[in-house]
Amino acid sequence: MDLQKQDPHTQADPRTQAAPAVSELRASDAERDRIADILHDALAEGRLTVDEHAERVEGVLRAKTVGELEVFIRDLPAAHRRGPGPAPSPAPHRPTAGAIPIEPDDNVVAIFSGAVRKGRWRAGRRIHAYAIFGSVEIDLSEALFDHQQVVVKSFAIFGSVDIRVPENVSLRGIGGGVLGSFEVDTLDSGEPEAPVVYVDGWAVMGSVEARPRRGKVVADILDRVQRKADKSLRKHLGH
Repeated sequence: MDLQKQDPHTQADPRTQAAPAVSELRASDAERDRIADILHDALAEGRLTVDEHAERVEGVLRAKTVGELEVFIRDLPAAHRRGPGPAPSPAPHRPTAGAIPIEPDDNVVAIFSGAVRKGRWRAGRRIHAYAIFGSVEIDLSEALFDHQQVVVKSFAIFGSVDIRVPENVSLRGIGGGVLGSFEVDTLDSGEPEAPVVYVDGWAVMGSVEARPRRGKVVADILDRVQRKADKSLRKHLGH
């Protein structure tokens, strides 16, 4: 009698079985959609003919595992691109030393009145806002940013300072209220080169409020960074 022979009716303990390879896992609908998107892009780029695209999409719909899906994009560049890099670090809570001048580039003052800065205007590195029995509105949602760090120093005394920024910048605030309110919606941009707006100040029997204006984005600094990168690339290639 062979004592080493295993009883065919005895099942192995699943805890001792090796985990399946990623390629053997069952494919999800999201993974099928991702492969289909890559094939669609390849068709648009001229890498696949219409017939090849149709044949591969049909195969994607029939695929059961992740490995079967990968077969259909193995010869396409998109299958060999590196995944996204690490998430960008959040913006610092205070401006970089020496980045902001002591004297303001712009003063916005409302005394028993109202003052507004909005539209397509050029934002300086340091803006002072004073609302004394009045209201100040500073709208940066369409402003031109020449600098990555901007400070808005705000004082509301029996008045209000209302600040709006594009939704793709970082927003920081430090200040307080004396029988008033100081509210800054902290915002972190997903773009490391995006501007950072720092709102400082006090509200005395008044209010200071800063928040993003949804649907408005800033692209000035980001566009310049991209143009600089393109210029460096062209120089490297000798064009």
